[in-house]
Amino acid sequence: MANWARPRRIACTPRLVVMAKAPIAGSVKSRLARDIGEAAALRFYRATLFRTLRSLGADPRWRTYLAVTPDTARTAAYWPPPANVARIAQGAGDLGARMQTLFDSMPPGPVVIVGSDIPAIRPAHIARAFALLGRADAVFGPAKDGGFWLVGLKRSPARLAPFAHVPWSTDAALAATAANLRGKKVAYAHALSDIDNADSYRRERAAAMRLVTCRVQRACR
Repeated sequence: MANWARPRRIACTPRLVVMAKAPIAGSVKSRLARDIGEAAALRFYRATLFRTLRSLGADPRWRTYLAVTPDTARTAAYWPPPANVARIAQGAGDLGARMQTLFDSMPPGPVVIVGSDIPAIRPAHIARAFALLGRADAVFGPAKDGGFWLVGLKRSPARLAPFAHVPWSTDAALAATAANLRGKKVAYAHALSDIDNADSYRRERAAAMRLVTCRVQRACR
């Protein structure tokens, strides 16, 4: 009788990617800066990004990456310090092309991508998204403006490419991306809001102002 060896299981670690622009005045939150001022917009962006990485990057249920743009900023000293968050480049192209590059470059296993300007984001939201990927091919976190703050792909058994011809920065972004996944099982996580302008800033004012005005790290947890 042949002595068949059992197939070796490959551990597929869930991976979270936080996409971020270099936190430099004039290069982030330009629409918000026109409404509340460049300095306040930059403080808000930096505080949100740093808090997001401290909260999500410390969770042992997934491995966290910070995907930065421009690519040349990857080694800059102004990024937050968590040693457990690997820093990678986003690559070239529009938002869809960069997200596709990130999905394609990750090791095997489910991947979730989020932005860096969502004050309400918590580890429970990420855990929920990964749980949904256990029985779906893709997961979205809807935003109130018709876009999405989170997208995740199971990436097994086949590669998915849902970002072609999506009208980014419009209220049709989520619908167009989901339409590219026709025939696949799509799940939806919690609805949260990113903050891009004065209207969204006012809607999320309590969380936003707490981030903008906090000065002591302990108060920003």
